[in-house]
Amino acid sequence: MMPDKTLRVVTYAAGASLAAITLVYVFGPTYFLDSDDSSPGRGTFSSRNKGVVGLSNPANDCFINSVLQALAGLGDLRLYLIRETHRRSFDESVYAQPVPAGALARDERFRNDIPRWKLEGLQRGIATRSLKEILDALNERPIYKKTISALPFVRALEVAFGQRISRQQQDAQEFLQVVAERLCDEYHAGCRARLFARRIVAVGEDGIAGADKVSSENDLGADEVEGFPLEGKFESQIECLTCGFKPRFTASNFCTLTLNVPRVSSTSLGACFDGMFKTEYIDDFKCEKCRLVHALAHFESAMARAASDAARAEAETAAAKLRLAIDADPEKPPEDVQLPDLRFAPKRRIARHIRMTEFPKILAIHLSRSIFDASHSSLKNSAKVSFPEELPLGGLLRQQKYKLLSVVMHKGSHNSGHYESFRRQNVYPPFSNPSTFRPSEVYSRTASPAPTPRTPAHSHGLDRSSSSPALTPEPLGDQSKSSLSPASLTPAESPAGSAPSSLCNGTSTGEKLRPSKSPGPAGGVPRGRDSEALNIVAGPGRSPLARPAPAAKSKQRKQQARWWRISDEKVKEASTRDVLSMQREVYMLFYEMERRP
Repeated sequence: MMPDKTLRVVTYAAGASLAAITLVYVFGPTYFLDSDDSSPGRGTFSSRNKGVVGLSNPANDCFINSVLQALAGLGDLRLYLIRETHRRSFDESVYAQPVPAGALARDERFRNDIPRWKLEGLQRGIATRSLKEILDALNERPIYKKTISALPFVRALEVAFGQRISRQQQDAQEFLQVVAERLCDEYHAGCRARLFARRIVAVGEDGIAGADKVSSENDLGADEVEGFPLEGKFESQIECLTCGFKPRFTASNFCTLTLNVPRVSSTSLGACFDGMFKTEYIDDFKCEKCRLVHALAHFESAMARAASDAARAEAETAAAKLRLAIDADPEKPPEDVQLPDLRFAPKRRIARHIRMTEFPKILAIHLSRSIFDASHSSLKNSAKVSFPEELPLGGLLRQQKYKLLSVVMHKGSHNSGHYESFRRQNVYPPFSNPSTFRPSEVYSRTASPAPTPRTPAHSHGLDRSSSSPALTPEPLGDQSKSSLSPASLTPAESPAGSAPSSLCNGTSTGEKLRPSKSPGPAGGVPRGRDSEALNIVAGPGRSPLARPAPAAKSKQRKQQARWWRISDEKVKEASTRDVLSMQREVYMLFYEMERRP
């Protein structure tokens, strides 16, 4: 009897196990993939933060891998790449024909000496398309350890520049500079090709007047509504402390900002910024205006000691021209006046000011750690540089706030070492687009219908025949004019029994339900039932007008404090404290501008 009983128990256990496996397979097939052991209770809607895609390192490619991983964590850069590849896919014939040099106004970036094959590659956006593909691959959410190769992107760069990229020990900052400047050139080449195509159309339709109208557009026209996110601009100007003359400022564009690390044991990122943007005083400078004033004194002295009327008249004429130049523009001395030798010009003390005039969306900072010893050999400056998670830049009236998203660090000496990167664990939500296959422009503003949430009947005797309050999200941007939300209807047009309440933007963290101030019609639902219906939507035991619970904010803050530490194919988690502690190894910082509400 005992063997039969044991067999029966084993059979029942096997059947129960099979039933449990069947239930999990049917109702939760991804339960074991989505669940996170470190955060119990996250359920099947977990973000699956098991890791990110790594990059293989067959040779000395860590300088390439670290830069690509850092760029993969920049959301604004990915949005730019999506937009640019989408625009170039509309009409590829616009970018196939190279635009002649000098065909457009303000065309200093593209000179006559650019080869035709290189200009064609810039207009097609070879590096832009290839970078988008590899960044998309690096932003996949793998369910197992996955490693890809950066070789396709490297080959695209080699095709773009027409030369091989050395696999010897290289600098990550130099690689980033090459990639960023190439992307910037491709952006401006695309804008230039589109403007030239519009000009050709205008010449065919409106003749010369249409061509003049298109060519007079500022900065290559309306294509620069959304510029290259890494491109910024700063201005440099000097001021003579003797005469107060300020020459014209010198504007310079940048894609990466290089800051020198001082030779101290420890410093801060703010001190490095002061080293570049703080007022600098320079001695023994020869001021343009002071030189003309010195020349004017020379000719006035020549007038006083002139022996003949001709010499006196000549000196008087030269002095009059110098006075006009000093009052009008000291940087343009009169051409027909022989100035005294530059060696005898007075030396002055000047102040040099540098300010950032256009803040980039993504601020790429390079901390230069190269120093030279007495024998003129290069060494690495291992000073500690403290850097903040949030970086404010600019004055009080034009202050911009940046948030740290990626870090590249270097371990080793000046001539050898290893690069690693940190990426913030940003999970960008998928955006609903029901009009995917509908033809639209580049910046589509097609209104998407917002369905009204259906609420079940309440157990406290809510009449099924009376309609519940209409709760629709507020439209965004220009869609508010054409929205058909109940709040936009007049009381005469509102349906009976509806309370024109509306929701704020669903993507905002501070959501509120705003009930209508005007009472409904006489035959509608009373105010007490409006509150009941709002409580149905908000949930039991929760006020419909209350902000989200602090637990949700703390969870979001905790999620933003998690990072990935990536060394080629090796990936592990890190915290913000771990990132900010890399003061001796930090080499490049990537900050993203925070969007203003």
